[in-house]
Amino acid sequence: MSADKGSGWLLAAIRPRTLPASLVPVLVGSAVAGHRGAFESSIAALALLAAVLLQIGTNLLNDYGDHVRGADGEDRIGPSRASQSGAVDPRRVALVGGAALLGAALVGGFLIVRGGWPVVWIGLGSLIAAVAYTAGPFPLAYNGLGEVFVFAFFGPVAVLGTEYLQAGDVSGAGVVSSVSIGALAAAILLVNNIRDVDGDARAGKRTIVVRLGRDAGRKLYETALVAGFGAPLIGWMMGALPATALLSLLAVPLARPPIRAVLGTTEGPPLNEALASTARLELAFGVLLSAGLLL
Repeated sequence: MSADKGSGWLLAAIRPRTLPASLVPVLVGSAVAGHRGAFESSIAALALLAAVLLQIGTNLLNDYGDHVRGADGEDRIGPSRASQSGAVDPRRVALVGGAALLGAALVGGFLIVRGGWPVVWIGLGSLIAAVAYTAGPFPLAYNGLGEVFVFAFFGPVAVLGTEYLQAGDVSGAGVVSSVSIGALAAAILLVNNIRDVDGDARAGKRTIVVRLGRDAGRKLYETALVAGFGAPLIGWMMGALPATALLSLLAVPLARPPIRAVLGTTEGPPLNEALASTARLELAFGVLLSAGLLL
């Protein structure tokens, strides 16, 4: 399909299965604010829109950047990418990605009125990181920093930024919750990088899994899940979270299928499903944690 014959490519290119990574931190940050009696639906909605646009822009620029740098070759075992498949002109993918980031910046302008300079820095940092993920002289994803980026911006930055916008400051409950969400978001990327390790190595994409090896990547995945589920327990023991926040642990059984796939196979289809199920795991965890905070 050419770039002039519809926009069906866009739905696949924004990677909807991964969007819980941007939805969940805003949900949890808003729940923390609600736990403190400071929830504001309009601010939460704007923060959610900005977060989703940021992730869509990042995903599209990643699609373009990986194609330009040769990381998405014919031997790719993951889902086909828009730029690599020829479904659309790669420049169009980059243009739409840039438009999504512009939209996030415009929404962020309204949030700046509410939150002031801290939100300016959060917004600028998020936009720069979204572009630098696969572009520029030091692309984060190509230098083993992808998981660091995802943990920081889809964990503490998003959760605490959302809480700050509504409550005016951050709390211990927000910090603990942000660690959980950041760790689970990083786990999603780890599945992606474990699946693509061979192709990434050939393309010179030095992800942390390429640097340390597939087995180390698998251990990091397990560690991320343990950190994600362990943080609420530690937070409750320290008095930062209410006991009801432990409802989040009801999501633990959902971790078994992706763990089994990540530890037991190198094949594309099972790992593609493991990536999607890890995203669903984060979503279930985030919903349960939010419910526990609001009870």
